[in-house]
Amino acid sequence: MSTSTQPIAASRETSTAAVSVRRQSRRRFKRIGADVAGLLVFVVMIFPVYWMIATAFKSGDAIASLTPTWFPTHPTLANFRDAVSRPFFWSSVRNSVIVVVATVSFSLVVAFLAAVAIARFKFYGRKAMMVAIVLVQMIPLVALIIPMYVLLARVHLTDNLLGLILTYFAFVLPYTVWMLRGFVLGVPAELEEAAMVDGCSRLGAFFRILVPLVAPGFVATSIYAAIQAWNEYILAYVLLKQHNETITVWLASLTTLRGTAWGTLMAGSTLIALPIVGFFLLVQHRVAAGLTAGAVKG
Repeated sequence: MSTSTQPIAASRETSTAAVSVRRQSRRRFKRIGADVAGLLVFVVMIFPVYWMIATAFKSGDAIASLTPTWFPTHPTLANFRDAVSRPFFWSSVRNSVIVVVATVSFSLVVAFLAAVAIARFKFYGRKAMMVAIVLVQMIPLVALIIPMYVLLARVHLTDNLLGLILTYFAFVLPYTVWMLRGFVLGVPAELEEAAMVDGCSRLGAFFRILVPLVAPGFVATSIYAAIQAWNEYILAYVLLKQHNETITVWLASLTTLRGTAWGTLMAGSTLIALPIVGFFLLVQHRVAAGLTAGAVKG
């Protein structure tokens, strides 16, 4: 290389290095900006939960003070004792547990069989059925309260846990069918066929091949159904009376015309959130695996 071209080559190398540095700086700033935005979103979402838990440990004076107390300086369990000693608390917890277990169990069994039928068999109207499942999810819950109440009243299932279970079952079933269909499609049909070639019956291939492979989908779907049944308030308030009320209806009873017991309300809300949070923490690894597997085919 001649001496005349050396400065040009050096200038090009310097320019290329400067462009690379600028690109790295832009990527770094974008990454930092995304991290800051994510942190802000996390703070906004987690702050109400923190305030609920913090208020549950505060005394009545600290809760009613006009100056906000960000941290409970003198934490107390009086609000929790008051919540669990109130009338109908434990019966409401029992009713909610019965409703959630029954709703999740029934919806998983029926939705799985329906998902297998839609994913594995070709029949007339299959696409229309899938469109109907999606459309059902778009109907507002409020628009269906009166028809559901009239229907259940005709068969004498108002103020009855069975009526509430059937109602929740009807509402969570479309989504659970749609979700489990994706998990079933993620399992190749050839695996079942290979099992039957090796001497396994159709029913045996179903239980030994398909069910174990779709098990992560059961966990992910049960989380959705359990949250819906545990946290639902409007239908439970309309369909049930006090001796059959669920825990969300009991929680709303803490707000009366004479005022709101904020400490007891926050303590009760914290206690109500613990079962679902604990269940999710126990199965979170299966939820992540299940959502990934269900995204293979849709």
